[in-house]
Amino acid sequence: MSRVDFYHLQKQTLEAVLPKLLEKAYALKKPIKIKVGNELRVEFLNSLLWTYNDESFLPHGSKKDGFGEEQPIWLSAGDDNPNKATLLFLTDGARYQEDLSSFERVFNIFDGNNEQDLQQARMFWKELKNKGCELHYWQQDANGSWSEK
Repeated sequence: MSRVDFYHLQKQTLEAVLPKLLEKAYALKKPIKIKVGNELRVEFLNSLLWTYNDESFLPHGSKKDGFGEEQPIWLSAGDDNPNKATLLFLTDGARYQEDLSSFERVFNIFDGNNEQDLQQARMFWKELKNKGCELHYWQQDANGSWSEK
């Protein structure tokens, strides 16, 4: 079974956290898939990843950009995986409908300040625990740093 890390946002937004996590994941030189809630968010995050930092570069694309099989980081609202990603990021409450075991690691990032997102994350945790996944829970401290709970 895959390792699944839950990232409980409290002090920062997804837009602030996602690029930093992606930089670390991209350094592993493994293909990445980001599944978001809807196509509008795909294009918003696609734009964000081009502009979030003038001194950093995360090569990525979406259906709009094409060449999915060549993209190191693929963004979509669907379960497509053209780049054969081994790392999966789930945001905006998105769920991957296929078997997660095709991924080495899954990052579920959720807004702990939103009660609906928090409840969805708890249900997802229970579901994955029942399936025997290796689960890890990360929470931001007062400084915005991550600590495992």
